[in-house]
Formats: sequence, structure tokens, C-alpha cells
Amino acid sequence: MSGQAARLGFTLAEVLVTLGIIGVVSAMTVPALMQNHQRKTYVTQLHKVYNEMSQAFVQYQNDNNALNLKEAGLRDNNSIHSFIRNYFKVVQECDTMDNCFASEYKSLTGDVLTTYDKNYKSFVLASGAAIRPMFADIAGGRIMNIGIDINGQKGPNVAGRDIFWFYVYNNGYIDDTNGANADITAPLTNEYREKLFEENCEKGIEIDGCFGKILNDNWEMTY
Repeated sequence: MSGQAARLGFTLAEVLVTLGIIGVVSAMTVPALMQNHQRKTYVTQLHKVYNEMSQAFVQYQNDNNALNLKEAGLRDNNSIHSFIRNYFKVVQECDTMDNCFASEYKSLTGDVLTTYDKNYKSFVLASGAAIRPMFADIAGGRIMNIGIDINGQKGPNVAGRDIFWFYVYNNGYIDDTNGANADITAPLTNEYREKLFEENCEKGIEIDGCFGKILNDNWEMTY
């Protein structure tokens, strides 16, 4: 009996080796799992803001018996501000992005972003998202640019992680930028979005292209 028990047992050395292997595997896999989980969290928050805005634009058009957003009344910054106050639960207003957004944002490459204008009225929604809407009657039916920080001033404050640009078109679509090209309107093509991502977001030049890449990849953050 004692001989059989000895054969079924493990030596201290074997236990230590096994624990060491488990530790190495965990060190290799746990960070990747955590990063993947964080990406999914960011996308979930982004999708929530996107859905809220899409539904609000549809409701706004219906309430005003209009066929598009300009006809419904979105014609300048003041009308956009009224729209935000009436169709969202706003918990804070800021005269600029200061106090509603983080003081600094970085690109995916780690560079500080300086390509956006902070001097527009901003809002913090009950969900915790900060938004900076700006009227812009651009060729191709684009009428609004909206900066979105899905978790407000909380980190990581990185383009393509928790801050994105939404571009709103007169037909009610929310998409990426058309680059003021009169021949391009929403919904943008997958090829055009991919090019935006490669030339802007991926290179750390601009926030443009980050949102379009997520649309292309079926609401997954693959970068």
C-alpha cells in the first residue's frame, strides 16, 4: 500500500516545476487577456454612445416631420446645443473642451495630439461620455463633427481607445470623415475607411479613421 501511494505522489521538485510553468504561461497570457477585455469595454461604451446618438437623430427628424437633419432644424451651433440639451441627459456644460474633456490626448504612436480645436462648447452626458459637437456644413452632406470621449476625463486618453471623432451627415448617418469630398457621403465604403485609418489614426497623425476602422471590423477593436 505504501509503495503504491509513493508511486502516485509528486516530489517537491515536480510541484515546483509545475508551478513555475503555470507562472510563465500566466505571465504570457494574462496581459493579453486583460488588453482584449479592455478593448471590448471601450467598444461597448463607444457603441452605446453611437446608438444613443443615432436614435436621437431619428427621433429629432420624426418630431419635426423632416426628411433630413437640416430640414429638422440643425443649421448652426446654437441649434445643435439645443438638440443636445433636449435629447440627452446633460450633467455638465463647458464653454470649451476644458473641464469636460481631458487636458491632453495622445495618438496610438504616443505623440501628443494638437490637431483639434478645443474652443467649442462641450457637454458631459449622464453616461459619463464627453461630447464636443460642432456644426460644419461640408460638401458631401456632412453637417456636424462630434468629438467623443467615451469615459470623459478618465484615461487612457488615447485616440482610437477612448476618444473618437463622429461625423454626422444630413441623411442621419454617423460615420467617419469624407474629407470634404462632394462625391463621398455616408455610409462610406470599407475601402475608404481603411485608407483613412492607415493614413491618420494608425500613424498617429489624427483621430480620423479610428472610428471607421471599428465600423469596418464589425465593432471590434482589432488594432
